[in-house]
Amino acid sequence: MKMSFRWYGDGNDTVTLDEIRQIPGVETIVWSLHHKQAGEVWETAEIEAEIARITTIPAEAAARGVTKTLDAEVVESVNVHESIKLGKTVLGLSRDEAIENYITTIQRLGRAGVKVICYNFMPVFDWLRTDLWHPLPDGSTALFYEKAVVDRMSPEQLIADMEASSGDLTLPGWEPERLASFSELNAAYVGVTHADMYRNYKYFLDAIIPTCEEYDVKLGVHPDDPPFDIFGWPRVVSNKEDLATVLSLNDSPYHGLTLCLGSFSANPEHDAVDAVTTFMDRIHFSHVRNLKHYPNGDFSEVGHRAQEGDVDTVGIMTQYAKAGYTGYIRPDHGRHLWDENTTRKPRPGYGLYDRALGIQYLLGVWDAVEYKAVDPSPRTPGTL
Repeated sequence: MKMSFRWYGDGNDTVTLDEIRQIPGVETIVWSLHHKQAGEVWETAEIEAEIARITTIPAEAAARGVTKTLDAEVVESVNVHESIKLGKTVLGLSRDEAIENYITTIQRLGRAGVKVICYNFMPVFDWLRTDLWHPLPDGSTALFYEKAVVDRMSPEQLIADMEASSGDLTLPGWEPERLASFSELNAAYVGVTHADMYRNYKYFLDAIIPTCEEYDVKLGVHPDDPPFDIFGWPRVVSNKEDLATVLSLNDSPYHGLTLCLGSFSANPEHDAVDAVTTFMDRIHFSHVRNLKHYPNGDFSEVGHRAQEGDVDTVGIMTQYAKAGYTGYIRPDHGRHLWDENTTRKPRPGYGLYDRALGIQYLLGVWDAVEYKAVDPSPRTPGTL
């Protein structure tokens, strides 16, 4: 298993690479070219420059004795253009043009050494919360979903609220350039069914998977967040049955999952541990986080420790460790702690401290399982 950490790039993240290097166990930076819009080709020079920025130790850090390096093997995300999901020309781009651009980007990322690309197949909105800074009982804040707010608000109102709450940092999935065309997108999805989405999804996979195989780049689809239809738009990666259906669309091992256990578990009926064990051989990348459900359909994101919420993070990491999982894992959507609620003000869900704490908790579970399997005898304190 390779532990990773999502980073949004110089000038677009309150967390620095220097800080990430100091988190024990982190090997991989999960990155993207966040200025690129869905459907655009990623240029080779841009890719190489960002990878060099991640993998090279700056002279100033080297002078301080820093030797720990990070790799850039995971990209999150290369966004799928809406024309691909709809199977028709929209926003000025045809499905086949968008697919050809996606193929070119895969080729260039593969040549640069990228091993996994995360993406999603959600219509219009990539994710949805109603409060980005919801106060928790311990004084921290976290992302929050209030069902009644979604039920009574229009998509246009939610877009305005998200723009007002995001601060000066970009919010992937809520890019102003894309949302400026919301009316066209909303109209384009009228009458589109789940069956239509699956049919268009298969067309996309069949077109790009040969390139993934040739360039040794695995694709991992992110579950819908939250995992149910919103505003009448059909979502097709929401539950266990959906995951099985999606994987059946193309049987190549290069087509797999970015199994986000927090997104999946936003439906309290879903069993995250069962999903991990069921789909283990097709999970290329996994996000492990926790959340707490409320009886009225609301949910709040909480600390990674299993007892903090309703997601069995211990069971999840135990299954990964027992299986000898060799993919990539990262913590997800940490709370905002300490000065992050005032002076530091990170991108919602992506502060430094709680994600660093989460990594240590997840690795602690992994180590406990791994060491017990190797040597089940009692251990002297201070030894492994």
